Amino acid sequence: MESGQRVTDEKNRVEALRQQIHFHNYRYHVLDDPVISDFEYDNLLKELRALEEAHPEWVTSDSPTQRVGSTPSTKFSKLSHPAPILSLANAFSVEDIVGWFERVRKVDDRVEHTDFMVEPKIDGLTVVLHYQKGIFTRGATRGDGEIGEDITPNLRTVRSLPLRLPVQPDGPPAPERLVVRGEVFIPIKEFAALNKKLEEAGERTYQNPRNTAAGALRQLDSSLTASRPLALFTYAIVDVSGKFPTTQRELLAYLRALGFPVPPATYCEDLNSVVAACQLMTEKRDRFEFEVDGAVIKINNLTLADDLGFVGKDPRGAMAFKFPAREVTTQLMNIGVNVGRTGVLTPYAILEPVEIGGVIVKQATLHNFDYIAEKDIRIGDRIAVKRAGDVIPYVIGPLISARDGDEIPYAPPLECPACNQPVEHLEGEVAWYCVNPSCPAQLVRNVEHFVSRGAMDIVGAGIKVVEQLISAGLVKDVADLYTMKYDDLVKLEGFAEKKAENLLNAIDVSRQQTLPRLLTALGIRGVGEVMADELAKRFNNLDALSSATVLDLQDIPGVGPNIAQAIVDWFQKHANLKLVRKLKQVGVWPEYFLTQVSLPASQALTGLTFVVTGTLPGFSRDGVKDFIEQHGGKVIDSVSKKTSYLVLGENPGSKLAKAQSLGVNVISEDAMRKLVNNQV
Repeated sequence: MESGQRVTDEKNRVEALRQQIHFHNYRYHVLDDPVISDFEYDNLLKELRALEEAHPEWVTSDSPTQRVGSTPSTKFSKLSHPAPILSLANAFSVEDIVGWFERVRKVDDRVEHTDFMVEPKIDGLTVVLHYQKGIFTRGATRGDGEIGEDITPNLRTVRSLPLRLPVQPDGPPAPERLVVRGEVFIPIKEFAALNKKLEEAGERTYQNPRNTAAGALRQLDSSLTASRPLALFTYAIVDVSGKFPTTQRELLAYLRALGFPVPPATYCEDLNSVVAACQLMTEKRDRFEFEVDGAVIKINNLTLADDLGFVGKDPRGAMAFKFPAREVTTQLMNIGVNVGRTGVLTPYAILEPVEIGGVIVKQATLHNFDYIAEKDIRIGDRIAVKRAGDVIPYVIGPLISARDGDEIPYAPPLECPACNQPVEHLEGEVAWYCVNPSCPAQLVRNVEHFVSRGAMDIVGAGIKVVEQLISAGLVKDVADLYTMKYDDLVKLEGFAEKKAENLLNAIDVSRQQTLPRLLTALGIRGVGEVMADELAKRFNNLDALSSATVLDLQDIPGVGPNIAQAIVDWFQKHANLKLVRKLKQVGVWPEYFLTQVSLPASQALTGLTFVVTGTLPGFSRDGVKDFIEQHGGKVIDSVSKKTSYLVLGENPGSKLAKAQSLGVNVISEDAMRKLVNNQV
């Protein structure tokens, strides 16, 4: 009896955990407003995984644990859409918009007094999502509009896609059957970060977010899809059982209430408002966090829009207003080469200056040397260049017909442009490397990476300070940061007494960073945050890792032959071994103990919410957040009446005044520690 009750309790707990995690995914990935810490979220997911591993028969397709990807498929099956998934006719000017309005008004005079919705035209991949009783069951690409490719396993990995409806406990009930249309894309910042990560690992970078998103969704191995930062917006209902919203405005609100992410939209009372909205969207196209290539104008009354019918395959009730092209041609004057912190050589185009979207462009990325060869890009070519949003302008390719025979084919350099040492190109990799650890171009970027927030998190050591320290001869490698003296710093321009003290204090605090942080900071090729954590678990200090062989390293999940060889090569270099010894001498020598990091320190701060302002002498920026969360507390960015404590550091900002006006308790770092110590 007791055993049966335990099983029932565990099954109920599984269901409760799934509901909680779905809700927190929605808060984080859709609303960008989490209500729990990452630490708490990870614990919920860890508990669910453990219960599902103990009871595999309880695993369902809508479980949050199923987002990681499944067994690779050999091909995509076909999936018919319940209604045609049509494209829209295009407008390229205000005159085109007015012309469309006049045409549809002649078809139905109700258009004269209609209102509209204007939505951004997201440059992504159209998908069709099927739900039964609120559970996501199947998903497909648009295909030819009638039949698409079934990419259900890949779509499950998109974290903003709800696997179960409604997401919020107080949301409307899910219909028996629901088919939704949406767009999958990669946010611009996420795309830039992905390319940076690939570039540092010596892998091929991607040309633009749209093609990258489309390629990720069509991977036969959905675990590869899961590794891409895909996002989703939904904006139309293709099919539904039961009551249907009667306006586009209500439809977006309904989708949002169910838990779907929806695009920002503008309500327009009349055609003049539509024109103004399209012009405003054109002006602020660079402020969107995703690529937008136009605006979609929709008649708000869905019944009227449906009654208007079609012209060919284009629905009359909507129109796509396309933004002016961001593609121009100019002369390729030369090809330059940048040297990254891991020694990766990256080519860039030096252009005859040209205006693109109101910005004068003098340089553009060429991605890598293979790209130059594949496109047969030559110095002196007339080339097509594109700029989209905040993404760096990139070269699309040469205009072959414009060649006159004076163009010069390009070959990758044999020597590093910064230190003139031979470069290395590993077979099977797209990148070329400078392997000289003393390369001056790498030193600045290495130190900048070492002190960055995701690594050793040394507050106050921005790029300008790093360049100043290196220029003054105070830093010849990252270990030199820990031997700098106060008297050395105050002699530098802009370094008053307080600035010097704060920097030295931040450097001293960083000695307490974890081994995974230090491994990330060292900038070993192929070793990011996730890999650093895996290496730390297997080799609990730098001495142990330095003795590892390629075979030892390949035993670790995710470590292939190239990464393993890169790690071994790094530790075999004399300069790097010297650096490791120096770090040990200056007290930067963390060790990894699994039992210490796998359990929370305590739950003394459970139920308490903290805001931190200013610099805390005993913590880095991320360190104080980790400390509070490991003791059960929650850290948020802004002060409200619900804030339990404001932790006050040096040089506080406006949060202090707000906390005082709201009567929020203001405490010091020491008082925060006492909160923990008094309750442990």
